[in-house]
Amino acid sequence: MITGFSPEGIGYAVRRAGAAVGYCALSIGCGTRHEASFPSGIAHFTEHAVFKGTAHRSAKSINSCLEILGGELNAFTTKEETVIHATVLKEDLSRALRLLVELATEPSFPKDEIEIEKGVVVEEIQSYKDSPADDVYDCFEELLFKGHPLSRPILGTEESVQGITVEQLKAYSSGGFLPGRMVLSMVADLPEEKMVAMVLRAAARIHSNQAAPGKTKSEIVSLSQFFDKTVKKDNHEANAVFGGYAPSLAEGRPRLVAGLLANVLAGPASNSVLGNELREKHGWVYGVEASYTPYCDTGIMAITLGCEPSNLGKVTKSLRRELQKMCDTPMAARTFASAKKQLLGQMAVSTANGEAQCLGLGKSMLSFGRVLEDDVVRQEISSITAEEMRAMAVRIFTPGKYSSLTFI
Repeated sequence: MITGFSPEGIGYAVRRAGAAVGYCALSIGCGTRHEASFPSGIAHFTEHAVFKGTAHRSAKSINSCLEILGGELNAFTTKEETVIHATVLKEDLSRALRLLVELATEPSFPKDEIEIEKGVVVEEIQSYKDSPADDVYDCFEELLFKGHPLSRPILGTEESVQGITVEQLKAYSSGGFLPGRMVLSMVADLPEEKMVAMVLRAAARIHSNQAAPGKTKSEIVSLSQFFDKTVKKDNHEANAVFGGYAPSLAEGRPRLVAGLLANVLAGPASNSVLGNELREKHGWVYGVEASYTPYCDTGIMAITLGCEPSNLGKVTKSLRRELQKMCDTPMAARTFASAKKQLLGQMAVSTANGEAQCLGLGKSMLSFGRVLEDDVVRQEISSITAEEMRAMAVRIFTPGKYSSLTFI
């Protein structure tokens, strides 16, 4: 059962039979690309800072509120969203929902706690810099979206984070965490009317605490920057990213085709095209992964890998050859049918996870204003043709249209 409800379509719930645990999330359409004139990284830092105190609770009280019930409270920030979510026993979901709303709408940002948290986030930034695989991807996005807010690193820089003030945190959250940008989602084994009542109460608190309506305003991306860049890092391994612009969230079927292409190229299974060629067959790479991230007005598909510096030439040549094959010739019918079935199976496994399902509901509502029904999506994927995937490979990976960045 799936039910949508509440003022301004702010809530969504799914009944999950037989589960003692429930999941809830508050998804906010406000992330890194919406920082505008604020310091880089303020979106991510605000995610941390809301846990430091509210009008009614201290940081200690927030941390213990759900933990004493055996539950978990967490959050994350992306380029376009901030999400606060909780996992608790289903009978404690109402309490968890109240806490999520309170964190987003009534943060107090106590100065002493904020200064301490800056050290935590700076350590997080330094840990990313110590991970070449993470660092090279962030730098790749910065280059690909140069001059646009999407180029900003989610964590910001040490300097920008240290310079964030309490006044800026208040201005960012009050201007961005608005009812028109928020979605509450829940997955639990509870009667439909009970879930509806809980989310309606939580939605009413959002509207009373943050009365101003708001819709996300984003700078429209219009970029055509391509590069082939190598940076000397003196690392023990070479790390590289190959990729380019991909379909946006607004492109329905192309978005699904791009997701299938990424999975075929270097999805989680060892039988992916590049996983088989670069790792299983030759043992040239420690790992290779293809990711596809759609944004509201563009997207990015990137292939990341790590290898011994001595293997970099062979790896690069082989990877470009495989990409060219994908552009030149549609996959054989039997192989392509297996690829689609594999993706559908992975999706089914993912939706069996209650937390992933809850977060997916929020993402879908933020992105499309509705929940995309599983059966409809599965039928659409099943109908994708090998020629459509070849055309998508041409769109993204035609030589001269995709970029590369290598740290060595």
